Amino acid sequence: MRNKYRLGIDAGGTFTDFVLAENNGELRVFKSPSTPHDGTIAIKAGLAQMSEAVGRSIEEIVQDCDLCINGTTVALNALIEKKGVKVGLLCTAGHEDSLEIRLGHKEEGYRYEADFPPAHMIVPRHLRRAINERVIGTGEVDMPLDEQEIRDAVAYFKEQQVESVAISFVWAVRNSDHEKRAKEIVQEMMPGVFVCTGSEVYPQVREYTRTSTTVVNAYLSPVMRRYVQKIDDYFKSLGAKYPVRYFQSNGGLAVGEAMQGRAVNAINSGPASAPQAGLFVGKPFDIDNVITVDMGGTSFDITLTKDGQTNLNKNIDFLRYRIGVPMIQVETLGAGGGSLCQVDQYGMLQVGPESAGATPGPVCYGKGGTVPAVTDANLVLGYLNPDAVLGGTINLDREAAIKAVKEHVADPLGISVEKAAYGISTIVNLNMVNGIRRVSIERGYDPRDFALLCAGGAAGMHITALAEEIGSTTVLVPKVSSVFCAFGQIISDVRYNYLASEPMRLDGEANLDVLNAKFEGLESQGRDHLISDGFNRDEISYTRSVEMRYVGQIHECNVEIHPGKICREKMATILDDFHKRHEELYTYSEPHNPVELVNIESTMVGNVAKPEFQTLESKGGTAEDALIGYRPALFDAEGHWTDTAVYSGPKLDVGIQIEGPAVVEEPTTNIVVRPGWQLVLEPNQCYRLTRSE
Repeated sequence: MRNKYRLGIDAGGTFTDFVLAENNGELRVFKSPSTPHDGTIAIKAGLAQMSEAVGRSIEEIVQDCDLCINGTTVALNALIEKKGVKVGLLCTAGHEDSLEIRLGHKEEGYRYEADFPPAHMIVPRHLRRAINERVIGTGEVDMPLDEQEIRDAVAYFKEQQVESVAISFVWAVRNSDHEKRAKEIVQEMMPGVFVCTGSEVYPQVREYTRTSTTVVNAYLSPVMRRYVQKIDDYFKSLGAKYPVRYFQSNGGLAVGEAMQGRAVNAINSGPASAPQAGLFVGKPFDIDNVITVDMGGTSFDITLTKDGQTNLNKNIDFLRYRIGVPMIQVETLGAGGGSLCQVDQYGMLQVGPESAGATPGPVCYGKGGTVPAVTDANLVLGYLNPDAVLGGTINLDREAAIKAVKEHVADPLGISVEKAAYGISTIVNLNMVNGIRRVSIERGYDPRDFALLCAGGAAGMHITALAEEIGSTTVLVPKVSSVFCAFGQIISDVRYNYLASEPMRLDGEANLDVLNAKFEGLESQGRDHLISDGFNRDEISYTRSVEMRYVGQIHECNVEIHPGKICREKMATILDDFHKRHEELYTYSEPHNPVELVNIESTMVGNVAKPEFQTLESKGGTAEDALIGYRPALFDAEGHWTDTAVYSGPKLDVGIQIEGPAVVEEPTTNIVVRPGWQLVLEPNQCYRLTRSE
């Protein structure tokens, strides 16, 4: 039997969210302002709230947790703000400029824009040191490693006070001996400095992608290491019986030790848990097509799940840095409750991407903010109760919000405060809709075939407006929506991706014995890793995928394959699946042309026991039992105020239908039910909103 609690923590840019799941199925949610300079401060504040709520000490709660999980934006923020460490790069002579040459062009969307500036280089040219050595594509050594050049380079790194070293040699994925030896020399000469190699971080072909991924990992890992050590030490000091798990960009958990050396796997740590949570919420409704939108204080994150499968990205340009490792496909916009709103020099209203963050926050928070944010506009529009934010622990100043909107938006545009606030809401909604279209329509999916799932503390006030714009007729808003990513963490499994390159033509001469041995080696390594994490063999599962292409193509196509030994018959099925997948992606296939395998991947999963949650039962209540009263709210650009019913979410009974316009107030979020929509609380603690016929 597992311990009494399971704890999920999601550290965002504005708030740190907490979900405490008890053995009896009860869920408790908490929020505290984020403290980017020291994440333990926000965690201590959240644990103090829990202690007061459950009547037990912080130490008792932590010691009674079978799993403490932390999703964090530490790596992401360091990359965004360029606050990683000073990195030196050892690379094969002649390849010092691969980071700048990239793939011979700028990112997609900017290829032909001459004025688009080059990306910021994490490693400046003088810290990229050329080493004479060469391994060829077969794995044979064409030129031995010049160890003296490595020692000279490391001596220079020491002079330059380099804090981290990345090593990326050509074709090290076929023979990593040179990289291993170079790492030994660096560790010998610079003890305590972080070192990583391309064959460890991203052991697949693509020199630029491997080098870039390795450099990003070297840039972020010391930052992540300091964070993990601080969090781990804090929980150990509280007497935690089990190690803290950290959420990875691939949608799975990992222990802190694994994350310290693989910070590149934590770049999307926070939002990556949303798809798993979205499927969990949609399951009782037989919904497995879900677009999850998470609007917090700083950003708006979008993920799409089709037929129960969430797309993983590889080899993408993330914040202009090429990342090769698998990441849950997340579209992130600078659109949150804290997004600042002002008129630019051309007389155009701009909303975001700059955010007020946790400090000073929106003007209505009374913490020194002067420029209005989206939250201020929502308060002006009547969507928020000034005295009911975070269960009444935060009081909002509506008059200050009105004054800020008037000064910074209404007066410069020569319009009323009401129209200015509605314009702010409309613009941020359209920005978010464009992001939804990018993950759906632009990738071949019709958003009308998906339920829209609401996550984040601010999304409930915009969700029905977004659904109207994209044509979705079903909206799901779980009671835990404001802490949705933290909720997703407590129902997720431990997951590690093992990658390798095994180039071969898949014709009658393909050496399937070599391919099978490669897969078995990856999976044996993964099983050992998970067993060391505390899993039994019967708790471990795995999936496989391969990257294939037609001979002569530049880019590969990822195809999932069934586990087990690959024989000729199974290879024929794999090839058929490749042709089908190629046609899905590119509208054509060439079954008559030869196909070659490039990369392989095994995803190893340590299956974690999922907590069971309480099912709500009807108490025979009515809508009037939950009715708080009425307040004016604005739902159109003409300034027509509507007397809108306001309901208490905690008092609303299961099965009661609420007709819009209405506002449902939960302790950590508000749900705006626009005219033409109905809301019902379902037994699985989820509000289901549907559009009137």
